[in-house]
Amino acid sequence: MVKLTKIYTRTGDEGITGLSDFSRVRKTDPRIEAYADVDEANSALGLALSLAKGEFDAQTVALVTRIQNELFDLGADLATPIHETYEYEPIRVQEAWIKELENQIDAYNSKLDKLDSFILPGGTSLAAGLHLARTVVRRAERATWHAIETHGVEAAKKGADAGGVNVLAAKYLNRLSDLLFVLARTANARSGGDVKWVPSSTR
Repeated sequence: MVKLTKIYTRTGDEGITGLSDFSRVRKTDPRIEAYADVDEANSALGLALSLAKGEFDAQTVALVTRIQNELFDLGADLATPIHETYEYEPIRVQEAWIKELENQIDAYNSKLDKLDSFILPGGTSLAAGLHLARTVVRRAERATWHAIETHGVEAAKKGADAGGVNVLAAKYLNRLSDLLFVLARTANARSGGDVKWVPSSTR
């Protein structure tokens, strides 16, 4: 159990912060930006979840709540550079997590009408909130790939020794954005359906 006894520490006042392996890096390090975007995505998802009462069944609410916990785990993964050995085994995103998201995408999407147009990110408050969370997750995915290119797989190919970043974190975020798109459509399906894009409708 994590115990926080002090909220401010002043240790970051010089633009430096700590990763989970106690290494110190700039706050502009791509890994910091990646898990900060994940934190923002989680907050957006929490806002969407607050709008879900009476709109989503208990199973779907439980799914979104589980994803919020997984996003916290994913942030912990990004904050812990990959090394050959550890004093304590770190939390890492697993392939099974990604497969489970794919299963959920297929299950919810099978109940929706086929798309015949691009859709606008709106509709009900819940759907709009899920679309907002989806776009933040997309940004978090891009930031994670930047971290991977700087410190992970791509960096390793160039001979860099920079600690490493778990590629599965980026893949998880990619699938999560797809699931949030489907869940937003699910929310709107109960209130008249998708809000469709009409090209040049204002011209």
